[in-house]
Amino acid sequence: MPAPPTRDGPRVNEEIRVPQVRLIDQDGEMQGVMTARDALLRAFSVGLDLLEISPNAEPPVVKILDYGKYKYEQQKKKNEAKKKQKVIEIKEIKVRPNIDENDYQVKLRAMKTFIEEGDKVKVTLRFRGREMAHQDIGIKVLERIRADMDGATKVEQMPRMENRQMIMVLTPR
Repeated sequence: MPAPPTRDGPRVNEEIRVPQVRLIDQDGEMQGVMTARDALLRAFSVGLDLLEISPNAEPPVVKILDYGKYKYEQQKKKNEAKKKQKVIEIKEIKVRPNIDENDYQVKLRAMKTFIEEGDKVKVTLRFRGREMAHQDIGIKVLERIRADMDGATKVEQMPRMENRQMIMVLTPR
């Protein structure tokens, strides 16, 4: 036999199966400890629902309110919180050890806009062929980037070699 479906959210009305509850009425006034049945009768007498607010309290705290309205408010809060959160993306900028000055400035401007938008920047410096023999030039390029971006960023991951490329990650301060 399959298990009964589990509900998410607080227990309502007949789902509250405890002998004693602490009741808060529809006006927010504390009514004290009473049986769950009495609390349920009071809720139905004013045409509202009985909602378990704090199930772990001793005795559990229940409140008389309109459950539909409560669910609507919770959904609105959840949507509002979702709207405010910013997903941090990792943007990648690729450079070469012998990068020209103008190219460098263009890449630097792009990095600054990414950082201002709140994204992380992954700087990838790729070596080709004999450039591997001159890794010190690559380190100097990454150090220059770090120095130029110093006010707005901090280094999350220091430059390190991975195969034929050197990688550094910058995050906004």
